[in-house]
Amino acid sequence: MSCRIIARLDVKGANLIKGIHLEGLRIMGDPHIHARRYYEQGADELIYMDVVASLYGRNSLGEIVSRTTRDVFVPITVGGGLRSVHDVREMLRSGADKVAINTAAVRRPELIKEIAQCFGSQCMVLGIEAKRTALGIWEAYTDNGRESTGWNVLEWSRRAVELGAGEILLTSVDREGTRKGLDLELVEAVSSAVSVPVIASGGVGGVAHVVDGLRRGADAVAVADLLHYDRATIAEIRTVARDSGFPVRET
Repeated sequence: MSCRIIARLDVKGANLIKGIHLEGLRIMGDPHIHARRYYEQGADELIYMDVVASLYGRNSLGEIVSRTTRDVFVPITVGGGLRSVHDVREMLRSGADKVAINTAAVRRPELIKEIAQCFGSQCMVLGIEAKRTALGIWEAYTDNGRESTGWNVLEWSRRAVELGAGEILLTSVDREGTRKGLDLELVEAVSSAVSVPVIASGGVGGVAHVVDGLRRGADAVAVADLLHYDRATIAEIRTVARDSGFPVRET
């Protein structure tokens, strides 16, 4: 199975944004233009996250996703504000291939099972925003790392997989936007705890950080800052991963 290089696009309204620790958001431009560019560079997948959806109780990405699918032909995961099977169905109709559920799953874990039963486990991605609370211990948060859930990340990961989650999007709130590299202990701990693919996200500041995540057990790495600020391309990341001995998709 190939290791995946995924472009992550956090969206607020009509704008692509980037923050630090999921806060202090800076507008980066039109998300569709960036999505198409990353697709042309060879991204294996795209992730769209509506960063204010949980706050307002709705996801506004349907139109953006529909537009993207006209000329982007890789799997697209969409997250933020999806609270029901109906919400998921509408997002899939807009062109999404998978959905990332965080807040709604924490509030009602049975939603994970319902989505997996309706659309397949491969569609149900558990979004986890993790904050380190002690050595080797992380807590799951919601609402862009603002709301504590009381869930230990490893316990929550295992339970979600038992309920039917087919993948985990694991974001380190501590590292997100810092360019200091992924929380490798977190990546290794979750990857070892579950049997489903783990997407590592948060903190990638250089191409080597992607390889570090793969070495620690991640099946994929989501990259944002590195791409948005043109400090590397997907092709460059792919080349370094291949040269480091990881199987990557040929483009």
